[in-house]
Amino acid sequence: MRILVYTHAMEIGGSQINAIELAGAVRDLGHEVMVAGEPGPLVDLVHRTGLEYVPLDPARRRPAPSTVRMLRGLVAARRLDVVHGYEWPPGVDAYYAARGRPRAAAVCTVMSMAVAPFLPPSLPLVVGTEQIRRTVLDRRGRRPGTVHLIEPPVDVEANAPGHPDAEFRARFGLDPGPLDLVVVSRLAPELKLEGLLTAIEVAARLAGEVRLVIVGDGPARAEVRARAAEANARAGDRVVVLTGQLDDPRPAYAAASIALGMGGSALRALAFARPLIVQGERGFFEPLTPETSATFLDQGWYGVGGRGADRLEEILRELIGDEARRTELGGYGRRLVTERYGLERAARVQEAIYTRAVAEASARSVAVRWDAAATAPRVALYKAVRKAARLRGPVPRDDFNAVAGTTPRGLAAGAGAGREGG
Repeated sequence: MRILVYTHAMEIGGSQINAIELAGAVRDLGHEVMVAGEPGPLVDLVHRTGLEYVPLDPARRRPAPSTVRMLRGLVAARRLDVVHGYEWPPGVDAYYAARGRPRAAAVCTVMSMAVAPFLPPSLPLVVGTEQIRRTVLDRRGRRPGTVHLIEPPVDVEANAPGHPDAEFRARFGLDPGPLDLVVVSRLAPELKLEGLLTAIEVAARLAGEVRLVIVGDGPARAEVRARAAEANARAGDRVVVLTGQLDDPRPAYAAASIALGMGGSALRALAFARPLIVQGERGFFEPLTPETSATFLDQGWYGVGGRGADRLEEILRELIGDEARRTELGGYGRRLVTERYGLERAARVQEAIYTRAVAEASARSVAVRWDAAATAPRVALYKAVRKAARLRGPVPRDDFNAVAGTTPRGLAAGAGAGREGG
């Protein structure tokens, strides 16, 4: 098959890293795969993975007729079988790009906290947790487009214990002493910021015992930086270290004594055999243990509601003085991610989804015509409502990752984003 994978962005983030790594694994199964996206840091990962990169105009609107026309040109010129959009704007673009093409099928993966209700029902969906899959099916009832499950995959060979970290530790002055609590995260107001600020507060409480290392960048960087400076001043020590964005965060994971994270970042930390504390919203912090694993396997690596800073401090105090327990939990996490979230396993599931989508594309002709007529006005209405909301004040940038208050607990599959593009 000839496949175009269309990411929602090329900045560091779980959804797009998953898209690129999985594209490479599908290519290794014998398919021709290319990746389309706007210029950004992850273009280097596309090249390192050995995939063809198709640049897109960063100023384009998404979804938009101009983008659809460009994609339809690619479908025709490259005789594409599948156009695979990640998150809702690329998913809508992919749907219209493949519409009416006898050889082409569209697929959409959503790794955000919720699935946009205006996505075409005939569009095959891939989601990241069983809970989200059940929610979509319950909400829509019987739908002609299937809803598949692929939990966020991890390359457990590239991400593994023993990765070099000495240069990273020296670069950021991480001298031996306190345990390093490492979080690799986009610094975004939605989904991420609350937990990061709580972790900074706890690092100040545990000065001398724990050092928080925050790896990442984003629109909330100024607030994170200010809180970190306050914590360091209050503790009289570097209890919080900000590294900024790293194109390759593996040395940071390797340097961790304990990992903090959600979604795909949490899973990559497990691949390095690090004990993991799962971060969510509204005070959610819980460790991965054999007792808690069933919850995370169902709802995703996330949660809503908890005791906040007190709970995080409690977990850390339990781990600080128990090296054997840290080793035990790290080993357990490594086994779990290797057995359940391996990249090769996910690639074979993705290959089967593509094969089914292509086979069923022609059979959906009536549903596709109906969806095409209904989807465009629904998207236009959504964008108009968003535009009106902007006139009244700030709105979430990552629109379908900003729904903790209205989404059932645990609807986060990965560190993805449903960002509106125009």
